[in-house]
Order: sequence, then C-alpha cells, then structure tokens
Amino acid sequence: MSRDVVNIGLIGFGTIGSGVVETFNKNLDLLENKVNKKINLKKVVDLDIETDRGVDISSEVLSTDINDILEDPEIEIVIELIGGYQPALKFILRAMENGKHVVTANKALLAKHWEEIISCAEKNHVRICFEASVGGGIPLLRPLNESLASNNFESIYGIINGTANYILTKMSEEGRSFEAVLKEAQEKGFAESDPTFDIEGDDTAQKLIILTIIGFGMYLKQENFHVEGISSITQEDISFARDELDCCIKLLAITKLVDSNLEVRVHPTLIPMNHLLSSVNGVFNGVYLVGDIVGPIMMYGPGAGMLPTASAVVGDCIDIIENMHPVHYGPIETPVKKVSNISDLRSKYYLRILTEDKAGVLHEISGILSKHNISIGSMTQKKAEKGTPIFMMTHTAIESEMNAAVDKIDKLDSVKDKTLFIRVL
Repeated sequence: MSRDVVNIGLIGFGTIGSGVVETFNKNLDLLENKVNKKINLKKVVDLDIETDRGVDISSEVLSTDINDILEDPEIEIVIELIGGYQPALKFILRAMENGKHVVTANKALLAKHWEEIISCAEKNHVRICFEASVGGGIPLLRPLNESLASNNFESIYGIINGTANYILTKMSEEGRSFEAVLKEAQEKGFAESDPTFDIEGDDTAQKLIILTIIGFGMYLKQENFHVEGISSITQEDISFARDELDCCIKLLAITKLVDSNLEVRVHPTLIPMNHLLSSVNGVFNGVYLVGDIVGPIMMYGPGAGMLPTASAVVGDCIDIIENMHPVHYGPIETPVKKVSNISDLRSKYYLRILTEDKAGVLHEISGILSKHNISIGSMTQKKAEKGTPIFMMTHTAIESEMNAAVDKIDKLDSVKDKTLFIRVL
C-alpha cells in the first residue's frame, strides 16, 4: 500500500453501507489528511443499485457485478456489509485470496467461521478487521487487542444487544409488560419482525465469541456455552429487583477467567444499581472489563445504527491504510486450561415461584432447596390474581444443585408455573 491512492470496494449498499458512503462524503478531507494519501471509494456493489439511499454517489461507482471489486487489482481494501453466512464468506475468502484486506461488521460470520477466515488471512498475508462487529460505534476490539495488550484480562461483561436492553429498560422505566414493549420496539425499528435472534441471546452470544477470542485467545462455538434470553422476564421480576433488591435486570454476556478456568455465558443477570453497567440503558451498549494491570474499565456508546457502525467500519479502513501488516487477535498462548460448564457455576440466585395459596407450600419448597444445599437469604410472598408468587434470594449455590432443585419444585402439585431463576452479578 505504497501508492498515493488507496482504492476501496464496498459490498452491500444497505443501511450501514449507505452510512459508509456518507462518512466518506462528509469527512474525506479529514481521512486523507490523517493517512497522507488519497482515498477512493472506487466501486460499490449491490443487487439493488436503483433505490435512492439518500446519499450522494456517482452511478459509475455502482455495480451489480461482484467481480468489479473482487477481480480489480487496483482495489486494495474490501468492505463486506451484506451480512449472513453466504455469499459473504465466499466473497471474503476470494478477496483475501486475491491479496485484498477485508473490513467487515459480520459478527455471525466471524463467530461461525473464525478459524477458516483467520487462516485465509494469514496464508495470504492480509488483514481482516471487524471493529464494528461488536458494540457498533464503540471503540472496543482494537483497544482490547492493542491499547490494553499489557493486561491479562480477569473478566469481561457486556450489554451488547440494543434490542434486549431497550426492552428491559422500558419495562423498568414504564412498568409495561415484555410483550407490550417488544411490540413498540418493532414499531420503532429497534426490533426485527422476528425478534428471536435478539431476545433469545443469539446475537449477544456471537459477539461474546469475538470478545472471548480477543480477551482470552480462546475460540468457542456457540453450542459450547450457555445462552439464555429474556423472554421469560416479567414485569414482576423487573419491579421486585428494582424496588426490593435495588437491582436491575440486564441481558449480560460474560467471559471471565477463574483459576485458569474460563466461564463463557449469556443470560439475564441481576446487577446492583451501584454497578456501572446498571446505567447502560435503552439501545446503548456497554462493556465492563477488568485487567490485572489497568483495573476496571467501562466502554459505553451506541451499539448499532447507520453512522455509529459506519464510523467503526471506516476506522478499520484507516487502520489498514496505516498498518498493512497482519495483526494477531488475542494472546498468542491462551491462559485458559479448561472451559467451565455452567453447571459448575457458583452464584447467588433470584427465584420466582408461582404457587397455590395454601398451607405447607413454603415448607415443601424450603425442604427441597435445603436438600440441595441451597440456603435462602430472603423470601417474600405476594398475592396475585392467578396464584401466590414467592420471591426468593439465595446465598451462593452451585448451578447444578439449583437446576435439580427447581426441577423438583416445578413437579409439586402446588406450583402452577415454571420457576424462573436469575443469576446475580
């Protein structure tokens, strides 16, 4: 990349692609001043080049032929923003095989095909950059990999899905049900028509895979760790956590090292209101990490959106222009000796148990918990239209014992619904 002009090809002219074009249009002088080179967005490829995206772009730049980017020897950086697995994987691999550096925001692709993509980049001596894949516009991955390289990370906690965080925030602030807030999120464009991927934790899990690679040098597929969403959270849980426990409930991505054992999990979590993560609300994202040298750090900002994500994408382009040499992601030798199973987790737990209003119920439940070495820290019963919900906080217990106890509790004739338990940060 010694020439005075750097040519870039963009695959995908959707929302984020339009943001990338707008960013180059608005701040090209700033970008060229920084790298002391001319930057030329030479070609933008999409299946649809007729729809007006609301950004200024020459018709000569637009194409429907992917080979106009992948087979053009003058294009040195390829931005992939079409998402999904195929043909995105095929395009990325072809670009790297043709000696082109790649920038992507495709967390799903990276999470599923990390080893193949990194191997191809190393083989062809090119860079693959993906800052926008986690946390949108938040400078996160490069600081973890470079600015904080002197640290062994102890833990990384992330609120990294704006849809789930918006729903939980609105439930807390406005006292509305999960279903009502989800419908509003869909109407406002914060949730997809099929929101399963966001609310059941899959999007968060894919981003956690990338964080775990950068933080601990360990690549895990999603099926190898616990992923749990927020669809079981009710207004009762939100209100009790806030009013009785001074906590909020967040969908949390967790990767942490405990005595060389790595915990990797995604699930709703009770977070004390005095913790920094409790202030991450709405569609915003936040990542809280602890390094052995730097201590605790919080990174916060817009986790999605056209321009915030485009900011990270274009930032990756600039990083490649300034440094074309391949970069290793995460520690070369992982400190992880074992990946823990969530059944071995030790945590405090919140439980909501819906029972019939009759004598002896609490005695039965307490007996089951006691047999599984689960000690009750506090307990509250409340009247409700459809039964008597019992809210409990436990002392530290083992997850396998909690699962066994809840399974027995749910089989009691007096228990009217599936018991919910939530882990406590």
